[in-house]
Amino acid sequence: MIRVLMFAIGFLIVGGTLMSAVRTVILPRAAQSWLTRIVFVAVRLPFMALSGPKQPYQRRDRVLALYGPVALVTLPMVWLTIVLIGYMLMFWAVDTRSWADAFHLSMSSLTTLGLAPAETLIDRILAFFESGLGLTLVALMISFLPAIYSSFARREVQVGQLEVRAGSPPSAMTFLERHYLIGSLDNPDELDSTFQRWERWFAQIEESHLTYPALVFFRSPQSERSWVTAAGTMLDTAALVAACLPRKSIGSAGLCIRSGYLTLRRIATFFGIEFDHDPAPDDPISIERAEFDQVWNRLSRLGIELKSDQDQAWRDFAGWRVNYDTVLLALADVTAAAYAPWTSDRSSPSGEPARIRRFGSGRTQPADPDSTPLEPS
Repeated sequence: MIRVLMFAIGFLIVGGTLMSAVRTVILPRAAQSWLTRIVFVAVRLPFMALSGPKQPYQRRDRVLALYGPVALVTLPMVWLTIVLIGYMLMFWAVDTRSWADAFHLSMSSLTTLGLAPAETLIDRILAFFESGLGLTLVALMISFLPAIYSSFARREVQVGQLEVRAGSPPSAMTFLERHYLIGSLDNPDELDSTFQRWERWFAQIEESHLTYPALVFFRSPQSERSWVTAAGTMLDTAALVAACLPRKSIGSAGLCIRSGYLTLRRIATFFGIEFDHDPAPDDPISIERAEFDQVWNRLSRLGIELKSDQDQAWRDFAGWRVNYDTVLLALADVTAAAYAPWTSDRSSPSGEPARIRRFGSGRTQPADPDSTPLEPS
């Protein structure tokens, strides 16, 4: 009876590991794998200990830059180790051999070295499937790494280009100022083209970062860059254009904002970050009215044509920002994003970082995306 139980446990262990690999590498959608989550959380702990908030940012960035790659290298090693244990239990269950002999046979089969002979028919069948599974897991990781680095490269091209347009660290004010000085701020077609490119970028981020969640923690090649701060800068730029500039690319700016906050919300949902799916337009945001007024006054001094009602412009901006304020700050905190104004330089309106139930703990129930209007919240 005990051997039957050990065989069943071993079979379930192997099956669970295979499903974890399928969910992590093959399934083209956001899918939780408890084993992958445990590996990433366990690997994250020493990195967080070495990069505490009291450490200089440059040191934190150097340490955390290794987190995503190390976790990815660790994951297949864990898969293979668990498969080794599962088959060891099955080899022990089908014969009277010792645990040491079962381990030896499992190791020999998994590595395809043939150091231990499989003498019986059932041993040979198990050894055949174990060696095939081991090779399959290795092949999956070999195909997985090019895909994830290809997505990373596509993301970083746009992030790198933002430095030219919005400075380093990036800010919405710098973006608008530079575009006004070169004349593109007065060209609706130019603004439309810019916001459309970023709308597509947000769609690509949603697809790649939910299919391969490890990408969330892959840091930019330059320490002062971050995909989170780039997202926040463009969302704030679009919100300022929609709220402050009269009849200039308001439609494309609104579409960019909607694409952006839906992307950030879905990534936040995957990582168990709590947020209000249907915020009220007058809910508090992390941007103070005085900060908005400073941007307004600076734009006015540059000679940029603004709407006549500054109070209404603030309400419109806050109505846009409230849709992504909480998730933006939470993702900046989770990824230890580089400094950027209005993104990684502040806490949530409550004075604390957005609540995270547990790193990678599962999903909250998302709101119906089609129920969210294409207007300030």
